[in-house]
Amino acid sequence: MPSLAGMDGSDAVSRALKAVLASLEDSKAENIVSIDLHGKSSLADHMVVASGRSHRHVAAVADHLIKALKDAGLGTPRIEGLAAADWVLIDSGDIIVHVFRPEVRDFYNLEKMWQAPGLEEETVH
Repeated sequence: MPSLAGMDGSDAVSRALKAVLASLEDSKAENIVSIDLHGKSSLADHMVVASGRSHRHVAAVADHLIKALKDAGLGTPRIEGLAAADWVLIDSGDIIVHVFRPEVRDFYNLEKMWQAPGLEEETVH
């Protein structure tokens, strides 16, 4: 991932998140959810979950997002699942994007798992 010279970490993440969300909106992705991972995981700062209507739409949304990230100077993300296009994972470093077919998204229900309150907010016995 290239360094974004002149930008602090939060500015770079904010810029990347805006690019991701704009690309998903442009691609007509459905049910877009952004999850702040600060304090929940060291994997990334944000996770974005979205749906496509079909295999073809999932692949098109993912392709459009990959191109948008490159065009914005945010590097080349790591991609998994593009060939099958049931669930495509796009890891841009600070932001992880999951693009699902609706049935697959319902099955895995990532939003429920990652939006759960942190352990520090609950009493653990």
